[in-house]
Amino acid sequence: MRSVTYSMSCSLDGYIVGPDGGFNWTAPDKEVFRFWIDEIRQVGVHLLGRRLYETMLYWESPEQEASFDEAEQEWAALWNPLPKVVFSTTLSEVQGHARLASGSVAEEIERLRAEPGKGDIAIGGATLAAAAAAAGLIDEYQVMVYPVLVGGGTPLFPREERRVDLELVETRAVGSGVVYLRHRVKR
Repeated sequence: MRSVTYSMSCSLDGYIVGPDGGFNWTAPDKEVFRFWIDEIRQVGVHLLGRRLYETMLYWESPEQEASFDEAEQEWAALWNPLPKVVFSTTLSEVQGHARLASGSVAEEIERLRAEPGKGDIAIGGATLAAAAAAAGLIDEYQVMVYPVLVGGGTPLFPREERRVDLELVETRAVGSGVVYLRHRVKR
C-alpha cells in the first residue's frame, strides 16, 4: 500500500508561515534544494491545499522556466508532470497535471491507495495535513526545521489534544543549519 507522507518546512518554534504570512526564511540553499529534488523522486502523487498549489505554480510558468538554473530545471522537470490533487472551495479550475479534489482528503487517499501506482502520496499544507492526520491517514512526517524563531503564524501541527506515537526513522543536518527529521507513525 502506498505511504502517505506529510512534508513541510518549519521554524524551530513550529511554524510553517510567520505571523506576517511570510515564509521567506525557508528559501533553500543549494544543499537543501538538492535534498528536495531527491525526495520528490519518491512521490507518485501530491495533495495540496489552494495556497500551496498557487505558490507552486511558479514552477509551471514557462516565463520563469527560461531563467531557471540547472537544479531548478531539474526540479521543474520532476514537479510539472507529477499528478497533483488540489483541495479548494474557491478554485473552479486548475492547470497542468493537477485536478480538483472531488471528495474529502480521506476519500481521495482511499481512492489513490486503491489505484495502481508507484511512489508515495505526499501531502503539503498544514490545514490539509491536519484533516488527514485527524483521520489517522498519515504514515510519515518529514520535517525540514530551519534555525529561526518566527514567534507565531500557521503552526506545522494543529493545537489539538491528540497523541500520535512516532518512531524516528532518519535525521540529518542539511545545508545552513537546517535539520531534516523523518518520523514514521507507530501502528
